Amino acid sequence: MSNFIKYLKHSLVSKLIISVGLTVILSISAWAYFNVNNIKTQIMNNVIAGTDRLTSSIKLSTHYAMMLNSRDDITQIINNIATQPGIENIRIYNKDGQIKFTNQKEEIDKVVNIKEVACDICHQQDPPLSQINMQKRTRFFQSEKGHRLLGIIQPICNEPGCATECHFHPEHQKILGSLDVVVSLEQADRQILKIKKGMIQFAFFTILITSTIIFFFSLQFVKKPIGKLIEGTRKIAEGKYNGDIDIGKDYEIGLLGTAIKKMGTQIGFDQEELKRQKNEYQSLFETVPCMITIQDKDYRLKAWNRVFKDRFDPKPGSHCYFAYKGLEEKCFDCPVEKTFVDGKSHYGEAEGMGKNGEKNHWMFITSPVTNAEGNVVAAMEMSIDITSKRRLEKELKRSEEKYHAIFNNISNPVFVVDIQTFEIRDCNIKALEVYGHSKERLLKKIFSDFFIEDEKTELIKKMKSGQEVNKVKHLVKNDRFIYVDMWVSPSQYSSRKVLLVTINDITKRLETEQHLIHASKMATLGEMSTGIAHELNQPLSVIKSSSSFCLKKMRKNEKIEKEVFNKLISKVDSNVDRAEKIIHHMRQFARKSEIKLARIRINDVLQRTFEMFNQQLKIHGIDVIWDKNEALPEILGDPDRLEQVFINLVINAKDAIEEKWTKEGVDRGENDRITIVTRLIDDRIIIEIHDTGTGIQKGAADKLFEPFFTTKEVGKGTGLGLSISYGIIKECAGLIQIEKGMKGGAVCVVSFPVLDADADDLVYENQNY
Repeated sequence: MSNFIKYLKHSLVSKLIISVGLTVILSISAWAYFNVNNIKTQIMNNVIAGTDRLTSSIKLSTHYAMMLNSRDDITQIINNIATQPGIENIRIYNKDGQIKFTNQKEEIDKVVNIKEVACDICHQQDPPLSQINMQKRTRFFQSEKGHRLLGIIQPICNEPGCATECHFHPEHQKILGSLDVVVSLEQADRQILKIKKGMIQFAFFTILITSTIIFFFSLQFVKKPIGKLIEGTRKIAEGKYNGDIDIGKDYEIGLLGTAIKKMGTQIGFDQEELKRQKNEYQSLFETVPCMITIQDKDYRLKAWNRVFKDRFDPKPGSHCYFAYKGLEEKCFDCPVEKTFVDGKSHYGEAEGMGKNGEKNHWMFITSPVTNAEGNVVAAMEMSIDITSKRRLEKELKRSEEKYHAIFNNISNPVFVVDIQTFEIRDCNIKALEVYGHSKERLLKKIFSDFFIEDEKTELIKKMKSGQEVNKVKHLVKNDRFIYVDMWVSPSQYSSRKVLLVTINDITKRLETEQHLIHASKMATLGEMSTGIAHELNQPLSVIKSSSSFCLKKMRKNEKIEKEVFNKLISKVDSNVDRAEKIIHHMRQFARKSEIKLARIRINDVLQRTFEMFNQQLKIHGIDVIWDKNEALPEILGDPDRLEQVFINLVINAKDAIEEKWTKEGVDRGENDRITIVTRLIDDRIIIEIHDTGTGIQKGAADKLFEPFFTTKEVGKGTGLGLSISYGIIKECAGLIQIEKGMKGGAVCVVSFPVLDADADDLVYENQNY
């Protein structure tokens, strides 16, 4: 019995029959219940309607007799009607509840309680109601024989005829009494019971037939196919993925069998793929270039890959903290413990001793391993060896410390400048000394703030292009200016593009150069003193002669002709101007000045030079030959300093010619001359100064432009002329070289680039040339 119950509990067919049977039973029961109720309601409504019509018929039949107050007729009518089948009782009550007429003789004149039977329906209020609906006039109750009875009461109203003809009832009395008809419901109840039995029998046979059909249908089309499906799925579970499930394909279970067969085939493919992936992942696990371990909640190693084994040589069941670091208890801040607590990954760095006895460094990350319920059952720790990286970092740190030591001990100021914003990122100690600011203050500055406002744009452009910038004014502490040369090179600093700016403070050098240049000028003036004196003597002689003539005439009180006097005064005035020009030129030449570049014509500078020096050459018997190109374009230069250059070169040429006369014992000849040539070649202006002197001494060519080098006798030269001239020409973007002359002597060649037409923004200060 228990096996049968167990079978029913686990059998799909029994569950299907029971569920469908219950559904059919409930459905048919509900249908029968509502159908019986509906029929019962219809039968009862018909009985009530018929009884009500009977009551109305009795009331109409007795109306005439009541009008005539014919009691015998009323009694006869009631008795006749009461003989019909199903009528139990017909009573007529007066308003006091007394039975006046009935088919039961023993009830005549019997008084009933007005609250009983149906009288209370009308007498709920005074005067009694004359109009009551059917539901309230109807009542059901049991007979002494046990069957049901239906009673319908109908009020008997006072009519005008009753009050006016027989004057038996007063006019104000509306209800005179009531007619109560009681009929038997025995036959109706039998009919209803018969219908109920028929419905139940119909439901029973319907359920029985339906269950039988379902049983055989389920057996044939459900149980057997499902059995085959179960057998097929068992084969799939056993690993037989290509087994056949033959249950047809023309209905849903057949399609399900086909789907299960396809599923089995696909599962077979998937299993093969999973096996392949498992092997692949196992291979990756073993060969991946990082250390991997699986640890349980007791921190014991459950599995590890080959890289970890090669590095630490773990033993089965070892604790992770012993295998990694040789510790006897877990780490203070254990990431594996955190993973077991919160189920999240944790990462960090650690170090320990490898099996070779060397310290190892590694980065790690832990990850939870969960079961099907989502509980953390193990932790995977994956580590990457960063020992080489840490060693490189130490070496880099030592290198950086060495770099900082070199950087801070460089004898020149060095700045690290952001190439975009020009913010100062770093500077060395020398920068603090030269610029007079603390490092904190310098690191808050913009490098371009050191520049003069008018020069900022051009200097920033040159720095960004990596050009060398010379003789730049820098504003330092206390609003003091210094002169610097800047070497700029692009570099990287903290992954940012920067400019490495090396500063050379040339303020003292320039001051020294100024003193040397001035000293050279004074020496040049000393050498030119004879010629200058002669130049001044000429206008002074004219002035002396004119003034003496006038004094002589005045002493003799002789009249001077107006024309003569005007002529004398004009000569005096012109010679005073000439003397003043010479003195002004001397002052201009002798004064200290900074370099001032301007647009100039080189022929004008040469002409100005020989205005002051020509007389001295004539005194020494040296001719000057000019071969000028009058159409030369302008160059950019400082006219005062270039004048000093050309004076130095002409003096050297003069001294070379005089040295030839002295050393070689040669007399002055017509061929001893200085030739000045100017020309334009390939956008460069060339100035050549030829002499017929001793030429360049052997071994002196490479030293001519060195400071304090001279081939002249002691006391005749300082050795600064060519050195200073070289610096001045370089500042004007020019070149100078001294070569051996074609016919003896030497040739000094100076060249300058032609000034571009759109170079106005580079020209400033002196515009006289």
